Amino acid sequence: MTSVLGVALVLVLSGSTLAFVPIGGGASTHVSITGTALLQTVTETCREVVEAAGHEFEPTGSSPEELVRACLGPTATGEVSAAKFYSALQEIYMQNSLVDRDFVNSPPHHFNSEAFIEGRSLIMEGMAAIKANVHQENFQAARETLGRVLHTLQDFYSHSNWVELGYTEPNTALIRPDLILENLADVDTATCSDCASGTCPNPILPYILKEKKLTSGYMGIFSSAKPKGKCSHGGASDLTSKEIPRGGISKDERRSDNMALHNAAVNIAIAASLQLLEDIRLAVGDNDFLRMMGIARSSVVCFVIDTTGSMSDDIAEARSVVYEIIDSKKGTQDEPSEYILVTFNDPAFGPMIRTTDPDKMKYEISKLTANGGGDIPEMCLSGLQLALTGAPASSHIYVFTDAIAKDIELKDTIVALIRSTKSTVSFFMTGPISRRRRSPRAASSNDYKDLALASGGQMIQVSKQQLPEATDVILDTSTSALVTVIQRGRNPGKQETFPFTLDESLKNITIYITGQSITFTLINPAGVSQSHSEASGKLGTIQTVGNLRRIRLNDDKLTGTWQININSKQPYILKVTGQSTITFIYDFVESFKGPHPGYAKLSGRPQAGQPANLMLSVMGRKGPSSITIGEVGLVTVSGTEAVSNGTTTDMGNGDILVTVDAVPEGEFVVILKGTDKESNSTFQRQSTTQMSVSTVNIQAMVDSSVEPGKAFKLPFSVMTQGSGGQYIISARNDRNFPMSYPNRLDLTTGQYANGTLAITPPVDTPSGTDVTLTLEVKSSSGVDSNYAVLRISVVTKMTDPIQPLCEVVRVLADDCPKDVSQCKPFQWKLSANLTDGNGTGIHSISLRQGNGTLSYTSLSSPIVQADYSASCCSQIVELIAVDKVGNVGKCYHSIVRSAGPPSHTLSLPLWLCLLISVFVVRS
Repeated sequence: MTSVLGVALVLVLSGSTLAFVPIGGGASTHVSITGTALLQTVTETCREVVEAAGHEFEPTGSSPEELVRACLGPTATGEVSAAKFYSALQEIYMQNSLVDRDFVNSPPHHFNSEAFIEGRSLIMEGMAAIKANVHQENFQAARETLGRVLHTLQDFYSHSNWVELGYTEPNTALIRPDLILENLADVDTATCSDCASGTCPNPILPYILKEKKLTSGYMGIFSSAKPKGKCSHGGASDLTSKEIPRGGISKDERRSDNMALHNAAVNIAIAASLQLLEDIRLAVGDNDFLRMMGIARSSVVCFVIDTTGSMSDDIAEARSVVYEIIDSKKGTQDEPSEYILVTFNDPAFGPMIRTTDPDKMKYEISKLTANGGGDIPEMCLSGLQLALTGAPASSHIYVFTDAIAKDIELKDTIVALIRSTKSTVSFFMTGPISRRRRSPRAASSNDYKDLALASGGQMIQVSKQQLPEATDVILDTSTSALVTVIQRGRNPGKQETFPFTLDESLKNITIYITGQSITFTLINPAGVSQSHSEASGKLGTIQTVGNLRRIRLNDDKLTGTWQININSKQPYILKVTGQSTITFIYDFVESFKGPHPGYAKLSGRPQAGQPANLMLSVMGRKGPSSITIGEVGLVTVSGTEAVSNGTTTDMGNGDILVTVDAVPEGEFVVILKGTDKESNSTFQRQSTTQMSVSTVNIQAMVDSSVEPGKAFKLPFSVMTQGSGGQYIISARNDRNFPMSYPNRLDLTTGQYANGTLAITPPVDTPSGTDVTLTLEVKSSSGVDSNYAVLRISVVTKMTDPIQPLCEVVRVLADDCPKDVSQCKPFQWKLSANLTDGNGTGIHSISLRQGNGTLSYTSLSSPIVQADYSASCCSQIVELIAVDKVGNVGKCYHSIVRSAGPPSHTLSLPLWLCLLISVFVVRS
């Protein structure tokens, strides 16, 4: 049953109507159906996790923000941000939408043209990939596949005649590999009558309905051909709908002639989405399901550490910081949800170590020692690439090194990954500063400055003795609900006054200035000032170490417009941060046409000479309704400041489309200003990741997973609106899998040129591994370039379609009284045998229902014996068995009995015991 909270969340998300069209169509979207199922599943999962921990699940309201707060914060103190949850939802929604762009003419992706077997295979392959990705903690890859799979599943109910056949429940065979699709209409079977008007309520032939034959409409975007007598999809884009039998059976939009069928299709599509999500949840477990959905403490600590011989002091300080983070933030919302460690030296780097266990992180970093090296440059960017592809999006990554990068050729790839992941990279440089390059491709410490600024991070240059003072920055930023109020850079430096707005919700406000020979004055809204020379003043405390000035404002700060006047002839960067649940996420998007037009996320840089479109989600303390958006625009970080304001359009579903007609030249960020209705306080927020435009456009899409040992071919197309000529192609992947691709393409202005990249994962690649592929295109002059970042999942072909089986062999419940009020002193027990037949073997056994104690024998045994004991007050139990490929088996038992003589379970034949007391489900 849908919870009251779940219903409320759905209403907030979906608006008043539903239909099977992609994002960008207002309130009636595929997103609405997907969001309804996701929010209900997340709500139910949160409730079970919180209550299992002995707490009350009590959201203060119906917004996603309040759901996350209730899910994460029953006991932990601190700010709880819903940003990662919103980002996870947006990733799923966007991939759902892309099916209508990238696979518009693919019948299996939409169950068009009776492609039932092929469409079902896409769902099965996708579910296997999602489960494998989650087990490998590749949550982004899992989310992307989930969005595509849900689109295909939902289209079955809109594009087939399932609801016309009278079914009111989902077709379980679509998500059950051990079941088959039955009673499919063959190619010679006529299925529809002619509908001259094109809007007949139900053109399915009566005998098709009587015989329960399953069919779907044929869809022709480029051709009107279809087999004789077959139904069409219908609509203006379907050329087959003009051929007899005319019309169509699509229930995509709600119309007066198909309202009942449309509503039925929507309801079953939601129920089917819930079934699929529940299967995934049971396969991966509640905690990892919530992590996949971005519901975890927002802080992720990621260290990339140079381990060459001169780094002993730096390693010791990094170790000290990790220990302090773990010890000081335990039990709060600031406690990291994940720890990541990547080491590098020369010529080695990695592996990446990631864990949710703080004690394991302490152990791993305690083992680090400094050795080797000697030729100054190290493999810093290779280690950073590994961290950027392995850490969750929007992570804070801290790099410790005393040397410039040897692998400088990776710099463009690192910038692409920073922009794709929106992660922030800060460098702690303790070696000599290299200001000049020996050649255009030679590395210098300026490369670290460039990457830090591009990500919204900092390049902190200190001596090894000063390093312990500088690492306070890590303690500041490894925190929950971190937001950026403003960040600006000047090169060369000059005297300038920067205004910024502080709102009532902001806490722990910190100002950073990095640069040399800097003076400044800070002024609050009341006109009170503090200069750089006052280490402790009326406005805050100032710490100076190396090239860093860190100003921590006093807790009694005033809200309103502050100013900081900075004077230096040297380059400098200003950044103001704080903690607040008021924030926003965004993606640059482009519109697409077709039967179901919408918006798709851009993988690379926006197009030069075109308006820039952003899809924006704003988070308030009580959801989007508690925020009023004022100004949204693009602002340059360096050079002369120029703001390009955008126009906003409410797209429904909490999405705001922002269109900026004039895009600033050079690197820019997104700035948002508005009002918090809860406090009537004006706020200001800024994105951290820098972006710029390009005349080059790359189109590439991943349409499936890849098997270990087999080559995966990725077609791509490149076009330029700039000067034609020869363009250089380069590609890299984070697993170092072998690849082949053309090194150059000759481009003609305004025309696409095609190429193909082939990548082959080794045969021993673990199932669920994801590969991050960065494809770059650059003009021969190097003036213009663009990139595409793609994720490819490596999944072993599924050969085990059978769910684990459960057989209850013993129940001891005779002592349980008929009067439940007398149950407390009494216990009952159950024993069951669980097997996976000739399958891959049982991977895990857990309790789905029941408050008792579960134990079981070795999972490696052909037959696993599970023993359960519970108070007679807890009268039902449901066991969940998951095999090694994610098939889920359920076993349910109840001791609830009506008044009458006691049941002597063991005195009855086993088959009769099972018949009357056990319901075994293979699902």
